[in-house]
Amino acid sequence: MKIKKTIIIAEIGVNHNGILSNAFKLILAAKKAGADYVKFQTFDPEEMTTSMAKKAPYQINNKSKDSQKKMLEKFTFSKDDYLKIVKFCHKKKINFLSTAFDIKSLDLLNTFKLDFYKIPSGEIDNVPLLKKIGKLNKKVILSTGMADTKDIKTCLEILKKNGQKLKKIIILHCTTSYPTPIEDVNLKSLLYLKDYFKNQVGLSDHTQSTMVPAFAVAMGAVLIEKHLTLNKKMNGPDHKSSLNPNEFIEMVNNIRSAELSLGIYKKFPTKKELLNKKFTRKSIVAKKNIAINETLSESNITTKRPGTGISAKNWEIFLGKKAKKKISKDEFINFKNTYAK
Repeated sequence: MKIKKTIIIAEIGVNHNGILSNAFKLILAAKKAGADYVKFQTFDPEEMTTSMAKKAPYQINNKSKDSQKKMLEKFTFSKDDYLKIVKFCHKKKINFLSTAFDIKSLDLLNTFKLDFYKIPSGEIDNVPLLKKIGKLNKKVILSTGMADTKDIKTCLEILKKNGQKLKKIIILHCTTSYPTPIEDVNLKSLLYLKDYFKNQVGLSDHTQSTMVPAFAVAMGAVLIEKHLTLNKKMNGPDHKSSLNPNEFIEMVNNIRSAELSLGIYKKFPTKKELLNKKFTRKSIVAKKNIAINETLSESNITTKRPGTGISAKNWEIFLGKKAKKKISKDEFINFKNTYAK
């Protein structure tokens, strides 16, 4: 039986803290864990935010009072840096992705011929960016944090109007809370999104759990995106809601176990079950010694293991028959030692 493999994205995001060597270490950790892709976040702070924009609550720490723009400037990579990252990914045989948060960054990423183009939750209503992505008509991953059904529907309409084939889109359920409390995950949204939009679905997970992604796979997720960090205590906005390398390995193992456990849409005994069948099912046997010509009834026949004789499901067939010969206690009842009246 062929197992359908879940796409696992190690979201590096800005957890490299703007240091190229950290990016390489994270790529190696993702590869070791068994991730299919590493994903970064590409943005031009000048294009992305005003100088007056404040940090989101989860981005604030006691060590820095910088504006959001000042913070983002510390996490940017140059085109040359990205070329080195892509080359390193190719060398280590792991796929590269990055999310563009502005059109300038999208143009840069488009030169790398990505497998997927990611629309992050915060850009779900960014019409200029959506139009540009729609015109590319590539495979798209759409995160839906902070969005309701109407937001998603409007986004898809914009993409479609500009040339995007909707079948190429994987819709990710996402809770934009860092970290996300377990009670806020609402994995049943996966079932809703799949039924409502008829698209493949996945999960962008910000919990600190290594099990939630496996639960999502059991509910139909074909893609899992999860933040990876070298150390949760590092200074930066996303480290606390990320998994460390060992936790990421555990998460990947849980996902692969979930895949194996799902099987196919059918009820049937496995080969190993069939080996046990004859030992655990029951046959019709003599409850006590039965004399020749004695009528079989519930008083003199019963069902016992093993299941190598006439199956207990044939019970009604033998009630009322007669013994052709003497039948000893626990002897199998069958068509050779019985006859009809």
